[in-house]
Amino acid sequence: MLNLTTINDVFLLVAHREDATAMRWRDPAGVWQSISARQLYHRVRALSHVLQSWGIGRGDRVAILAENRWEWAVTDFAVLALGAIDVPLYPTLTAGQIAAQLADCGAKAIVVSSEQQLEKVLSIRTRTALEKIVVMDAGPKLPQAIPFADLMPGVSTSATGPRLERDAEFDRRVASVQPEDAATIIYTSGTTGESKGVLLTHGNIAANLNHSTTLFGWGAQDSCISFLPLSHITARHLDYALFGYGATLAYCPQFELLPAAMREVSPTIFVAVPRVYEKIRQEVLRRAGESAVRNALLHWALSRGAAQRETVLRGQTPDSLAWKLADRLAFAKIRAGFGGRVQHFLSGGAPLSMDVAHWFLDAGIRIFEGYGLTETSPVIALNNQQAYQIGSVGRVLPNVEVKLAADGELLVRGPSIFTGYWHKPQQTTEAFTPDGWFQTGDIARIDDAGFLFITDRKKELLKTSGGKLIAPQPIEGKLKASVFVGQACVVGDRHKFAAVLISPNFTALEAWARAKGIVTQNRAALVADPHVLAEYQKIVNEVNATLARFETLKRFHLVAEEWTLEGGELTPSMKLKRRVVLERYAQAIANLYADEDSAHG
Repeated sequence: MLNLTTINDVFLLVAHREDATAMRWRDPAGVWQSISARQLYHRVRALSHVLQSWGIGRGDRVAILAENRWEWAVTDFAVLALGAIDVPLYPTLTAGQIAAQLADCGAKAIVVSSEQQLEKVLSIRTRTALEKIVVMDAGPKLPQAIPFADLMPGVSTSATGPRLERDAEFDRRVASVQPEDAATIIYTSGTTGESKGVLLTHGNIAANLNHSTTLFGWGAQDSCISFLPLSHITARHLDYALFGYGATLAYCPQFELLPAAMREVSPTIFVAVPRVYEKIRQEVLRRAGESAVRNALLHWALSRGAAQRETVLRGQTPDSLAWKLADRLAFAKIRAGFGGRVQHFLSGGAPLSMDVAHWFLDAGIRIFEGYGLTETSPVIALNNQQAYQIGSVGRVLPNVEVKLAADGELLVRGPSIFTGYWHKPQQTTEAFTPDGWFQTGDIARIDDAGFLFITDRKKELLKTSGGKLIAPQPIEGKLKASVFVGQACVVGDRHKFAAVLISPNFTALEAWARAKGIVTQNRAALVADPHVLAEYQKIVNEVNATLARFETLKRFHLVAEEWTLEGGELTPSMKLKRRVVLERYAQAIANLYADEDSAHG
């Protein structure tokens, strides 16, 4: 168990491990390099000294605009060592969005990953308070930016280097930071409204780290690939926890590199948002569908897995001959895609659909789903091998209190709850009840065994004109179980019936269309093809068969675009930006209800 009071305690724990491997990263030649705890310490110390020489101290803000890489963690620890506040920015943000967040937080310096990110910052620099810009990538020196490597004089950035001693004065400064000191400002993704800067203290995050993953028993024998954006609290919290336990972190800066990284690193821990699990499932189904024999084999194996579901739920390995054969022929290959050594599969950041959870369970894999928000540092509840209930997000952490409001909204309080939104006193006041409970905005229930279930977002519940409440997320999850559905957005608020916008998985759809001899000039023509529409009607019908009558989707509309993070329809944790989708496709939605008065509800 961790016993932390600040995030700096995590850094000091790592520093004490000296020659143990703390990090791994893939160099441009594709070779995995290691960074020891000792090397990490001296890189952080060197950068921290430079930041201090620039006049950066307690309470000052330093922004980080970078993909996951070792320099991200070094910058983070170096800023926190000074008692300064770091502000992580999502690498996918536009220059305009970056300008707004930098202006809001008043950052004095920013560390960026690449020339591409540097160009964004330079284009909006005059709208910010930036005094220094650092770029991680090596390249031509520019007068506007300082190379990251230049900030570490005398510190080797290679796998080997001189053995340097600890710096007692630096260690005292690191230890002087207090739990009540501000640590970070994290801007929310704005799924339903404007983005707000969540201010978290060292004590907030440390209190959460002390309890969130204790029961997993992680240690120096474990490794994990850091690929979820570190600008998101889930990924950052996980990395802090793994650093604290002495596990090794391998950085993967691009999602498309993840499959290769899993094979090469063979991690023991895999943590992802639900959309990653959905994509993995869809890829397995797609590949199996290329061969009638493989497809039949996979479906047979999953049927054997379904028969042993209760055994896997208990964390046991089925001993039937049929399951063992299914495991050797199919399930082992699925595990091999994760590197073959994963012991713990975790999911967070968004709701995991029951269809996906059951599919992996039938393949012999338990996914431990958790729940939290940026404002709660983030973990409120998490399943684990000792206490697991499929469909739930686990039991609430022992140092967090929860209760349900009259309308079912989950309210929480405890040491990990944030102190407020940066420079937004009114929004901060509105986020809490008069007696100090944080209002999560999520509708929940708690069963007799203490497991927490999140049923939907309060602001996203649809109310039909007939007064029926519909939770869209479970329905959308069922639709995304199909290999042909990339994303879905259920609509129908204040209308007579529910309908849905579907963004296809174009990789699967276009392959299917070619196999069927369907020739179209573009995606707009493809989604309008009668054969394609008939196939999606089958998918909708299958989902409707599992829903209450008032929930059923009476109509659907296929969009010609793939919804992505870059396109603005998804958050970095791959949640749907419902407000954006509703605005962007307002005319298509209006067309779905054009003859509503004469339609049957």
